[in-house]
This record gives sequence, C-alpha cells and structure tokens, in this order.
Amino acid sequence: MILASLNLVDVLKGASAIELLVLVLLALTSAYSWALIAMKALQLRKARAESVTFLDTFWKSNRLDAIYGSAQKLETSPLARVFRSGYEELSKLAQHKQSAEGAMSERLGGIENVERSLQRASLQELTTLEAHVSFLGTVGSTAPFVGLFGTVMGILGAFNEIAEKGNATIATVAAPIGNALLATAAGLFAAIPAVVAYNSFLSKIKVFDTEMANFSNDFLNIVKRHFFK
Repeated sequence: MILASLNLVDVLKGASAIELLVLVLLALTSAYSWALIAMKALQLRKARAESVTFLDTFWKSNRLDAIYGSAQKLETSPLARVFRSGYEELSKLAQHKQSAEGAMSERLGGIENVERSLQRASLQELTTLEAHVSFLGTVGSTAPFVGLFGTVMGILGAFNEIAEKGNATIATVAAPIGNALLATAAGLFAAIPAVVAYNSFLSKIKVFDTEMANFSNDFLNIVKRHFFK
C-alpha cells in the first residue's frame, strides 16, 4: 500500500542533489550486491556438490591416480584442488630415487613438502571462497548510514525551505520529510540482504575451511602409512 501510494517521480523531482546522489549510489550498490549474492551462492552450491562427489570417490577408491583423474574434472571443489596439489607433490617425490644414506632425511623432508603443499592449496582455496564476500559486509554496515545521511540532508533542506516561505503547516512539512525518509528505506533495502548473505556465506566458508583441514590430515595419514614407512 505504501509503495503503491508513493510517486517516485515526484520524489525524485523534489529531491536535492545530495539526496539524488545518495539514492543513485544506494541503487547501484544494491544492484551490485544482488548480482554478487547470486554469483557467490551459485559458486558455493557448485563447490558443495562437487566436494560431496569428490569425497565419495576418494573414500571408495583404492588408487590415488584414479582419484586424481576424477579430481581433475571437479574444477570448483576446494577439496579436489587440495588433493590435486598434495598428489602432484607426492608424485614429484616418487620420481626421485632415494639413496640408502639419505633415505631418512629425504623421507622426513618429503612428508613436510606434501604437508606444505596441502596448506598452500587450502589457503588459496579459502582466499577464492572469500573473494568479494567482504564487500557484502561493508554494504551491510555502511548502507544504513548512507541512507540516514540522505534523510538528514533532505530534512534540513525541507526545514530551510519552510523557514524561507514561513509556512509550517502539516501539509507543507509532511511531503518533503516523507520523501527524505525514502533514503533511509533505500539504505535498509541495500543493507539487509547484504548482511543476511554475508553471514550465510561466512558460515558455509567456515565449513569448507574445516573440511579442508580434516581432509589434509586424513590424506597425510594415508601418505605416511603407505609411502613413508
């Protein structure tokens, strides 16, 4: 009912330059936020589906090379990428022949190389998952204040106009002040979805972080048992 009775054309015509700037800024920010939310939601959903597929393949297969072949097809799975990094490092180590004198030191250094490779890959995947998410947090925390700034400036302009004309009836005060409050509403419209999405994405990314750490430990244990006896 409120939106139906609100004439946006009249609001924009009566708005000051600052109010228009605030409304345009919030509109662009909101549009970009919604696009970012859709893109990030799709990315995380695909990463989750491919990670489930990878874990199922990993625990059912007895050959690392077969798992590696399957993991290469799962481009968006963080776990698959972490595995590929560890497997490639393990393959490099397997190509080097160990002498009897340096076997122990090479084995110790080898498992450390695999562990570092897994850690690097996990950090890279975490960075990829967190990309652009901070923007949503920034929008959620600042958009209401930007909208409030537009409202304050609109109310100040309305009072200055009333003071000049010397007419302070309800009819003359209600319209400009009501129009000024639109900036606050626009700020909330931009902030609320951004905050909800930001918290949701952080929660899902934290789950991926835990899964990558657990998988790295499991993979290292398997490697130690079978390749570094």
